[in-house]
Amino acid sequence: MSTYPPTLKQLQYLVALKDHGHFGRAAESCFVTQSTLSAGLRELESLIGVTLVERTRRVVRFTPLGIRIAEKAQRILSEAEELADMARAAGKPLSGELRMSVIPTIAPFLLPRLLPKLRQQWPDLKLYLREEPSQAACDSLHRGQADCVLLALPYACGDVDSAELFDDHLYIAFPPGGEPPPGKVTPAAIDETKLLLLEDGHCLKDHALAACNRPELRAGATMMGTSLHTLIQMVDNGLGLTMVPRMALDAGLLDGTRIVARPLDADHPARRIALVWRKNSPREKEFRLLADALKAAA
Repeated sequence: MSTYPPTLKQLQYLVALKDHGHFGRAAESCFVTQSTLSAGLRELESLIGVTLVERTRRVVRFTPLGIRIAEKAQRILSEAEELADMARAAGKPLSGELRMSVIPTIAPFLLPRLLPKLRQQWPDLKLYLREEPSQAACDSLHRGQADCVLLALPYACGDVDSAELFDDHLYIAFPPGGEPPPGKVTPAAIDETKLLLLEDGHCLKDHALAACNRPELRAGATMMGTSLHTLIQMVDNGLGLTMVPRMALDAGLLDGTRIVARPLDADHPARRIALVWRKNSPREKEFRLLADALKAAA
């Protein structure tokens, strides 16, 4: 039986399907139609002469060999991405394409201030942005779909290097008539039965709970917000209180509301904003240059 080497595009489709377990979501992550992705996988199976995926109406099930080949494909794609990184690093710094994932509790508040300054300083840089939660952003980084990630530490993002930009202090946002205490607010003063936090998947929730160091807050808090804007609307309507980062306040998140915010007084009252990239990336110098530019612009 003759076999032929697969293309990188076919391997990308295979890895995407393994990651998402769904043809539609896998195709969306690859920016192709579902029929294109499905045809590419059929071509891959025809080329190598084996079945990799069992297709049913409800379930996508990889064969044992399909799992092993998908894992190998991920390593091949990472190596191919490093080849491209080496070529880009040898050219003019911060020029050409750069793909950066940004978490939702940073993107709408920091990027409007940063991007005009970056365009002015690095006019040849084509910065493509992708907003996604921390875990998804880190997964995109390690799959080669993102070159770097702008996120908040501490967060376990795998085998990465990072450049810390600045600390972003946390504030307690009180509803109208909530009679917030003057000055800073200690964790002991927070009523856990009224605390509203972002739902799972947003690292700001974990940073807020870690800063307070009160285990009962996790049990008593209501975790239902899909965005900071949603939480602020609930607080402004008297449904509870929440925690917001300083960058969101500086961006005018509370404009038009009756909410009063007070700084958190705790041992670790801030999250640390950082730029991270794959460890030993050939573009490390370029990422550090970008981090310096972001830090100066912020």
